[in-house]
Amino acid sequence: MKKILAFGGSNSSDSINKELANYAASLVEDAQVTLLDLNDFDLPIYSKDLEAKSGIPENAKKFHQYIKETDGIVLSLAENNGAYSSAFKNLFDWMSRHESKLFMGKPMLLMATSTGRKGAAYVLAMAHSRFPYHDAKIVAEFSLPLFHDKFADGKITDMQFDDELKDAVKLFQNQL
Repeated sequence: MKKILAFGGSNSSDSINKELANYAASLVEDAQVTLLDLNDFDLPIYSKDLEAKSGIPENAKKFHQYIKETDGIVLSLAENNGAYSSAFKNLFDWMSRHESKLFMGKPMLLMATSTGRKGAAYVLAMAHSRFPYHDAKIVAEFSLPLFHDKFADGKITDMQFDDELKDAVKLFQNQL
């Protein structure tokens, strides 16, 4: 059985991206899913001075250990002002200091959702261009616009988008 790591790139207590990541991961057949919450990995704001003084925080190492122990990553990024959420960016910065190639070539289903019409397209494009430098093997992407209109009871309610996600999950699963 394959191990899947799923998380939303947000520290919001009601993260729509965590909901989407959980749903997408549940569609992967014969997989053991570990759903992480960024709130469980509290980190100080990255600074080179703090790193020199105290080293890499244990929570960054712990999160990275989850990546090491998984066969694939399902990540749905929140978009704040057209970029990563500060919570995700901070975790990303700390982990990349621990190990530059932090995604370790693991197959990744990269997603984003928002309450707006663009479905967090800007952050998805940013990650698509940046993550490969950190050894992300992005095998499929998915964007869900208008989250509250298209998602309810733990699943996508718009059949066109649901089929699109299921196609992305199949691509992801074939790379595990």
